[in-house]
Formats: sequence, C-alpha cells, structure tokens
Amino acid sequence: MIHKRVINIGLYALLTIGTINAQKKLHLNKTKPTEERIDLLMKQMTLEEKVGQMNQYNGFWEVTGPAPKGGNAELKYKHLRDGWVGSMLTVRGVKEVRAVQKIAVEETRLGIPLIIGFDVIHGYKTLSPIPLAEAASWDMEAIKKSAQIAAEEASAVGINWTFGPNVDISNDARWGRVMEGAGEDPYLGSKIATARITGFQGDSRADLAKVNTIAACAKHFAAYGFVESGRDYNTVDISNSKLYNTVLPPFKAAADAGVRTFMNSFNILNGIPATGNSFLQRDILKGKWKFDGFVVSDWASVREMITHGFAKDGAEASKKAVNAGSDMDMESHLYVEELVNLVKTGEVKESLVDDAVRRILRVKFELGLFDDPYKYCDEKREKAIIGNKANNDGVLNMAKKSIVLLKNEKGLLPLKKSGQKIALIGALANDKNSPLGSWRIASDDNTAVSVLEGMQQYKDNQLTYEKGSDLTVGKTTFLDELVFNTTDTSGFEAAKKAAANADVIVMVLGEHGFQSGEARSRTNLDLPGNQQELLEAIYKVNPNIVLVLNNGRPLSIPWAATHIPTIVEAWQLGTQTGNAVAQVLYGDYNPSGKLPMSFPRNVGQCPIYYNNYNTGRPTDVDKNVFWSHYTDVEKTPQFPFGFGLSYTTFDYKNLKINKTAFAKGEPVQVSVEVTNSGNYDGKEVVQLYIHDESASLARPVKELKGFELIDLKKGETKTIIFMLTDKELGFFDNDGNYLVEAGIFKIMVGGSSDKGLEGSFELQ
Repeated sequence: MIHKRVINIGLYALLTIGTINAQKKLHLNKTKPTEERIDLLMKQMTLEEKVGQMNQYNGFWEVTGPAPKGGNAELKYKHLRDGWVGSMLTVRGVKEVRAVQKIAVEETRLGIPLIIGFDVIHGYKTLSPIPLAEAASWDMEAIKKSAQIAAEEASAVGINWTFGPNVDISNDARWGRVMEGAGEDPYLGSKIATARITGFQGDSRADLAKVNTIAACAKHFAAYGFVESGRDYNTVDISNSKLYNTVLPPFKAAADAGVRTFMNSFNILNGIPATGNSFLQRDILKGKWKFDGFVVSDWASVREMITHGFAKDGAEASKKAVNAGSDMDMESHLYVEELVNLVKTGEVKESLVDDAVRRILRVKFELGLFDDPYKYCDEKREKAIIGNKANNDGVLNMAKKSIVLLKNEKGLLPLKKSGQKIALIGALANDKNSPLGSWRIASDDNTAVSVLEGMQQYKDNQLTYEKGSDLTVGKTTFLDELVFNTTDTSGFEAAKKAAANADVIVMVLGEHGFQSGEARSRTNLDLPGNQQELLEAIYKVNPNIVLVLNNGRPLSIPWAATHIPTIVEAWQLGTQTGNAVAQVLYGDYNPSGKLPMSFPRNVGQCPIYYNNYNTGRPTDVDKNVFWSHYTDVEKTPQFPFGFGLSYTTFDYKNLKINKTAFAKGEPVQVSVEVTNSGNYDGKEVVQLYIHDESASLARPVKELKGFELIDLKKGETKTIIFMLTDKELGFFDNDGNYLVEAGIFKIMVGGSSDKGLEGSFELQ
C-alpha cells in the first residue's frame, strides 16, 4: 500500500502539483490542455478535497504570525492545512498572500493553490472615482484604463480576483449601492461592463495568465438593483420584461466579454433567493449563455436562505444552493460543514460537486496559479507599482472626465486665474477622507487630495477657506452609522464674512464618503446635516456661488437648482479629487461628463428614469386633473439621464436616415452634423435614442441605442454616423425570446435624453 501510494503521488506531482519540485516539473507540461490537467487533478481528489475547493474563508488571523489557537480561527486554519479551502478574501500584501499560499501549496496533500479575492471596486490603494462617477464619463477607454490600474495594483499585492464589476442596473437613488454601478440604462451599463472586465482581465482569456491582470466578477446576479423602497438586501419583485430587457443585458455582456466569475445576489426573485435560484444560475447563466466560469455566493448568502424562509437549516440551504448552481460558498461555512454528508446520503449528486470544482479549478489554471502559485508575490513589483506616478496620473485623468457640469449661469465658470477673490466654503472642501468613497478598504485614510489643496495650486487668486460647519458628529467608519451635525452653526458667521468679501464663492457640499455604498440606503436625498441651511445663509450674503457636489448617488436639490447659478457634479472622485475639481473649475479641463442616472426633484419621484413607459394618459389632453402626473411637482427629473453641459456649446443639424423603409436584418444608417459653436475646444457625447411606436409588448418612450464621444475644436463640425441593426431594434418577450418586429421607429439624436433632433423610419 505504501509503495502504491508513493507511485501515485509521484505521478501526480509530475503531471500537476504537490511540492515545489513538482511545480518546476510542471513547467514542462504547460502545453497540456487545461481540461486534461483538470481531469488528472480531479481523479486524485477526495470528496472532502473537492468540497474544500468550494469553500471560501475571509482572512481570520495574522497570517505572518503563529497559528491561531482556539475557536473558529483554529478550525479555519485546520481546514486550510487539510486542503478544505479553495479561496480566501481580504488577505492582501505580498507577505500575507505568500504565507497563506505557502500553506495551501506546500502543506496540503495535493498542493492546490488558493485564489485570493478582494473588493477592488474602484481601485486598490490609488483610487479612481466611484464607478457611478466613472460612468458619467461615457468614455469606455478611460474606464477600461481605470480597471487596468486597479488590476495592476491589486495583482502587485498578491490579489488575483476582484469582486467587481457591479453591473446592477438601478433607477432608485435611495439605494446606496448605485455608487457601485453604471446607472439606470442597460445599453450604457453593458458597454461599461465590457470595458471594466477587459480592463481587469485583459482582452482575451489568454491575458488572464499575465501577472498584471486579475479575474473579474460580474455581480449581483440578478436584479439586486431593484430592491423595494431602495432598501438594501430587500425584496425584489419585477416583471419578466424588466428582467430580460433591463436587468440581464449587462450580465450577458459580461459573459460575452469573458468574465470568469459571477456573484449571486442577496435578494429574492419570484420568491426564490438568487443563491438558490436554478432559473438564474442553471437555466440562463450556465445553460442558455454557456458560461464556463464559476459562481460565488455573496457574503453568507447561502446561510441567509434560512432567514429568508427558503431553507429550514444549513443542510437544506447547502443542498438548494448547490443544486441551483452556486459553486463557491463565501463565508457561510455551510458547504464545508454539510456538503460531504449530503453527497454521501445521495441528497446531492456528486456530479454537481464535480462540475463546480472543475469550474473553480479552470479559473485557477487560467490565472497560471498551477504553473506558479507565487506569481503575484513579488515584493519588488509591489513596491514599484503601488501609488506610483503613472497610477496617480491615470486616476486624475479619469476623475476629470467624470465631472458633470449641471448649471453654469452668470459666467462664473471657468474661474479667472488671477485677480479674483475666492471664498471656499464647506467641510468637504478640506476633507481628505470622504472623497475616497465607501469602498476603499485597502486605501489609507486621509490620502485624497482635498479641493482646498487642489485650488491652492492656482496661486494668483486670493483664496480664503472657511468650513462653515462640521458635516458629521463623532466617529466615521465603514461599519458604523453616521451621525450628522444639525445644530452647530457656530462657523456660519466666519463663512458669511468670507463670502461677503469674495467675487466668487465655491461651496463644496454633499454626502460623506460612508453615506453611500452597501447598507447605506436613504429616504431623503437632500444635503445632509445643516448644509442646506449653510447654503441659503451664504446665498443671502453673496449669490455668486459655484456649488460643487461630492456625493455617491443622485441628490435632490430643488432649491439649489432654482437659486444657485452654477452647479458642478463632482461625485466622490478618489485619490486625485481636489486636483480634478480645481482643473475643471479653472478651465484647464473642459467638463464633458453626462449623467448616468436621473436626478429627482424630490425623493417622492423615486424611482425615476428616462426609459419609462407611456401610460394611457401621458399628457393633459382634456385640460383636467385626470392624467398621469403629480399635483405638487413636475413629473420630469431635475436633471435627466445623459445631461451635462460644457464651457462651450454644441449645435446639432441635418439629421438623416438613409432610407424611409427597411427590411428586417437591413442596417439603418443615421447621421447627424455636430458643430462646436462656442469659444472653447470641447468634448460632446452624441446620443441616439429610439422608440418603437407599436409592438407586441409596450416599449419605453426612449431607449439609448448608440453614443459616441467626440472631440471638437471651436468652430469645428463633424458628421457622426450610427448604424442600427436587429441587435438595437429588437427586445425580449416575457419568455426571454428576442424579437424584431415590423413597425414605425422614431429616432432622436442629441446631447441628452430630454431633447434632440427627431426622425423616423419603417421596419417592414
């Protein structure tokens, strides 16, 4: 028996991995097909080791120190040494990752390397703008580059898998996690999903083996962005039409882009938690879409099916999750506790376990971990990459492109570069922490360039700063509820005095960085604390105000929209926030961003979105009260999807459609001339919308189906050409079938969803 075991292990080491010597030998077999290598490895694995690959643990001890003693940490450590852990998350830094990888590779029986996951949401140490802000750039190359920077830094510290991008479509600003996504539109969201995934992973699956790429994860599958009342973790109840036409397209785009993992979501859909939802994971994702990567649960979502009332205990929750297609259990500890017995008693087919393990191993092979499990553990690279100048330049470029000019009256912007007295007011103006946003768990506190620091770079104006009032009271951490200052106005008088003596006031107001993100739902979307009171007090002294908004979601600012002459949406822009804001305010960068989400007039309008459906009574045709509207506010948004101004102006003319009627399958050519009619060079996002006037299912009043970001010198004209195919003209029915139907289609082309040149054609 001993002799036979030695032969088996020796053969296995030669073909796959077991010791460092085996690692070296394995380099000779790199040309062997991945699936064959997986076959060889699977034959060596016990059921317990297979289940172990499906188990993911959070970091649980100081990994460079002694082994933990006692409690849950000791059990987890034992599982790691026994080969019962396939992945770890939140372990970061070359020394730490090498330490846990060394245990997996050199101390377990088979030496299967770990995949190391982390929430690299908008950067690792050097932070780009929050994803919603990046979406406002409508610049796919810039968004891809931002993800590349994040992958460079994450991979340099040992991480090889990010839990991003979030591709949830959401039209409800009350939901805090809108800051992680691309906004309300599935077409734009699909383009951004592709850009982020190729940024993280590279342009092909082969690129995943490079040392500077990491596996991406499309989340949350599916419909998490439609939680009721905008309350996180809440119920989702939507139609099939909404599911197929709005929710799923960005996920399909992610699958088509080669994303290697999906994460399921916390919510129920049709009464079934997504983690246990076979329709989503087996029928659509792994069936219809033929996805061959793996699905990871969200944090403890397998166990949470018990709380949902969908499973009576951990065994049933595990059974339902595995049967539904959830391959890896993140921090529920249930697969490792229950799954072996479920297979042995016949309640779960071992073939389902085998399928899950093959998927997990496939991604590990694609990452090159079996050829070199320490490939991401280079301390010299870590030191050279983290926070370097190229990364900071990259995130600054992204930040400038993310800023949206919402209003610019009285000629206040761009600021003059000399001879002006400027009062800078607001606690957020001198905040080096809040602009980093919510998901910055690897970044260091107080490392953002503040707006004050950015504006101080322009030395030929007289700049005075006054806080006005504190935004929050007490501690501000990722885990705690925030308490806002609503009573202390002691700094108002100093701020008013500074404003009275200024030519222009720049007020930086908005949300704290921890006010949006996971579990940060709001029922009010106004300026928190006493910021509105401060804004009105300053306005009474001097109305020449440039309002700079720092926030992670659309806000409701009806008073400011009416009274304040200039409003700049600057989001939470990450590490280079202050430099980006200052360069835009001073005109060294002409703002070109467009809103990826509609801004409501008040929270009572939520959810509000441009691609809504006509009612039977959309307008006041009978001149009475019986039509679809509010009695106390306009039904339109304060600032619509796709809206954004520039320091220059753009004129649209000569919209042309190459024919009046087309056969199905025949491309439709739409062209338009765009002229920079202002005094500055600038960029414009030319947007094309369609409306299918009559179909077997009611279609939205407008749907984005094309856009192009163009550069125009002042006075320059360009002709932009869009091609519409069946891919843009069709829709999904309630059974998920894609239909392209005959009928009249209206076309609108312009710089926003609310206005543009119009035309029409017939599809026969």
